[in-house]
Amino acid sequence: MNKRELDPSSGPWAPFGVQLRRSRESCGLTQAQLARKIKCDPSHVSLVELSHRPPSENFATRADEILATGGTLALMYWQHRHTALVPGFPEYANYESRAAEIRLFSIGVVPGLLQTRTYATAWEAGNVRRGTATPEQAEERVNFLMTRQQCLDRTPPPLVHAVLDESCLRRPIGGPEVMIDQLLFLEKLATRPNVLLQVAPFSLGEDRPFSLPVTLLTMPDRKLLGYAETEVRGFLDREIDTVLPLVKGYDRLQIEALNQASSVDMIRAVRRDFEWTLT
Repeated sequence: MNKRELDPSSGPWAPFGVQLRRSRESCGLTQAQLARKIKCDPSHVSLVELSHRPPSENFATRADEILATGGTLALMYWQHRHTALVPGFPEYANYESRAAEIRLFSIGVVPGLLQTRTYATAWEAGNVRRGTATPEQAEERVNFLMTRQQCLDRTPPPLVHAVLDESCLRRPIGGPEVMIDQLLFLEKLATRPNVLLQVAPFSLGEDRPFSLPVTLLTMPDRKLLGYAETEVRGFLDREIDTVLPLVKGYDRLQIEALNQASSVDMIRAVRRDFEWTLT
């Protein structure tokens, strides 16, 4: 039987259909076999792959679980269905879900990929109070963040190197209980073999290489990407001439920051300070 070629530019849901077929075939499943696992009609899988029918959120989530995509399909669903995200960020998130290495430097706020739900919810609640987001948009962003974090559990998982400015630990987002939970989560993440966590202490002063957050992705083909964000939109940088200086600066940051053992010690000490405020 001739297999119909898919054109990812043929419609708004075409990229989802292409990714669904690629993931299904890499798992050695037919459309009928996948349909039985999802508990839907085989024709529905065919129509989604051909982008003749949009997927449901449940379909995307179940397909991710069955095909072990690390949440890629759910991310693509959210990117298409929801508009609460900063323009430019959905494109970045699509690359992030497939990256071999993720390097992060954050100032003032724990990076999203490492946030607990309660921390992320508290952060978004601030946006709602300031009038920069509606409650519905805030909920969408938190749910999208939880979907993004599935990439940490995919097989194989990405190598994540996160350097947090000390301000990320001490800024009391959501109050002491939220911070205690968040800092405990960071301590737990640091035990993962694919996660390297460091803290850039205040004592670095002017020797800290970056004055703004930095996000760098290394894709499976070793292509380097950079991502930056303003208050109103995000920018994905594919140009090696502008990304490479960030990579060099990040290498220096790794050297200047505390090693992982000392970083975890600081995280633990700050957590105990928050615990003390509750006594």
